[in-house]
Amino acid sequence: MAGLSIWHVVIFAIVVILLFGTSKLKNLGKDVGGAVKDFKKSIREEEETTTAAIKEPRTIEHQTNADVNSTVKN
Repeated sequence: MAGLSIWHVVIFAIVVILLFGTSKLKNLGKDVGGAVKDFKKSIREEEETTTAAIKEPRTIEHQTNADVNSTVKN
């Protein structure tokens, strides 16, 4: 049989725990989880800014006084 049995997985897990220790594995899990969380947050923020820009196109009426004054001075 070429597949992995439950015993192969158990032996592999024991070897990994013995090599790295539980504290390093716990820290690694926290780091990976934090990175995934930050990635999802940045993707969500990117989608919100893109949809906001699409929904409200900027026209002359939406420009602020500072924008109008800077265009007049140039």
